[in-house]
Amino acid sequence: MIAGLEDITSGQIRIGEVDITNLEPGDRGLAMVFQNYALYPHMTVRENIEFGLTNARIPKFEIKERTEKALQVVGLSEYERRRPAHLSGGQRQRVALARAIAKMPQCFLMDEPLSNLDAKLRSEMRTELIQLHQSLGSTFIYVTHDQIEAMTMGDNIVVMNEGKIMQQGSPTEIHNNPACVFVAKFIGDPGMNIVDVDHEYSIGFRPRDVIFDCGGECDEGIVIRSRILSFENHGSEYLYLVEFDGKKVFIKELSKTQRAVGDEVVFTLLKENLCFFDKSEMRVRDEKVLERVYGEFKKGWSSL
Repeated sequence: MIAGLEDITSGQIRIGEVDITNLEPGDRGLAMVFQNYALYPHMTVRENIEFGLTNARIPKFEIKERTEKALQVVGLSEYERRRPAHLSGGQRQRVALARAIAKMPQCFLMDEPLSNLDAKLRSEMRTELIQLHQSLGSTFIYVTHDQIEAMTMGDNIVVMNEGKIMQQGSPTEIHNNPACVFVAKFIGDPGMNIVDVDHEYSIGFRPRDVIFDCGGECDEGIVIRSRILSFENHGSEYLYLVEFDGKKVFIKELSKTQRAVGDEVVFTLLKENLCFFDKSEMRVRDEKVLERVYGEFKKGWSSL
């Protein structure tokens, strides 16, 4: 819809102060970066970048200037005579970015541009895109299913589910203050643990928001005794899958000492680290309801 390829049912699409709702796609000042690169295989890197500019009837001297600048920005100046088949996946994506940059758009539309890259290259390209965004000063509208990309790259995140906006806000707000169960479970690595209290309410907590072996220091919290079912070594921390009273949840521990499968572990949940949700899976904020649900949870789940 932003690109002009689909009609909107209501409202307006504006870039800055300009209403682009009824403009033709080519007149909107946008550039698209696709998931599958969409490069012409028979053209060189330079020709791929120049093609759209030539069709836009931009003067030749300006095309040359824009192309060279775009190649320099993405670090592909020495590859300008190569064809896409002789480039790596990351280099092809850089060509697609250079082609978009050369258009000098007000807004970039990016459709999962890193999903075809391996994990290491995806991480490197994330950093490059962040730097590119800062240097160009243009708006990036970036679609992704990878919440790590959203959290590390986004200034303003819109979480959608089946075409509906579930929550909008900064990465910190989305992570720390989820509006519903969908957002709570979608954002985070892994997402928030959700535990049913009764048929009406559930409680959520982040794997890292637990306190291990705190003894009497956490008298106000809910102390849970469980056993480790499996674990992942993340280098500086361990992610454990544990079970208590038939419920499986993830917990994280910053430690140099690895616990073993089958080991008993005791951890505490503090009220301020809990999120409360109703049966419609929306966040509950009424203090009286929170107190009652927390009391039920503490009575029913605390093992010590």
